[in-house]
Amino acid sequence: MMYSMALALNTDQEIINEYCSGDSNRAATLFVRKHQKFVYSVALRYLRSHDDADDAAQEVFIRALKNLRSFRGESSVQTWLYRITINICSSIVRKRKFISFFTRDDGSEIELISDTISPQQHFENKDFEKHFEQMLLQLPEKQRETFALRYFDELTYEEISLMLGTSVGGLKANYFQAVQKLAKLLKNSEFMKNWGKA
Repeated sequence: MMYSMALALNTDQEIINEYCSGDSNRAATLFVRKHQKFVYSVALRYLRSHDDADDAAQEVFIRALKNLRSFRGESSVQTWLYRITINICSSIVRKRKFISFFTRDDGSEIELISDTISPQQHFENKDFEKHFEQMLLQLPEKQRETFALRYFDELTYEEISLMLGTSVGGLKANYFQAVQKLAKLLKNSEFMKNWGKA
């Protein structure tokens, strides 16, 4: 009987309605079961660690369920969960991963990521992470979001377009502009002028 009742909640809206006015515990369980694979896969791609992805996914659902009653359906539930996941994972990724890129004249970026670093490099990496995070905050919101989804999460433009409802052409323009601005900020920064100095 309970099994057939669970099956009756097929859509996200039915689950949300049940959560808001019926059995919130059962609805919460169904909500998590329905979306946990998607959220976990996004987190794992971001964090590249099963333990970190598990922790991030738990935080995503805690945050989502806390705000589920106020969900207005302006986007799909999957897009909404994706953005929550991105927000939670992006700060983790920036703290953990050393990322540096420079822009050639043609606009393509050179990415320098080292798997084995010395204690001195580790110190420099920490400084760079803080500096890079500050540079990201200087970008307009659309450019910052497009850059994060494309660069950190390694999504295709087509995938991002489906998530954000923005044209592929618009996304490419946003990403290119973000790369150009970040490269300019990096090259003109005191951090780069002092890079490698004793």
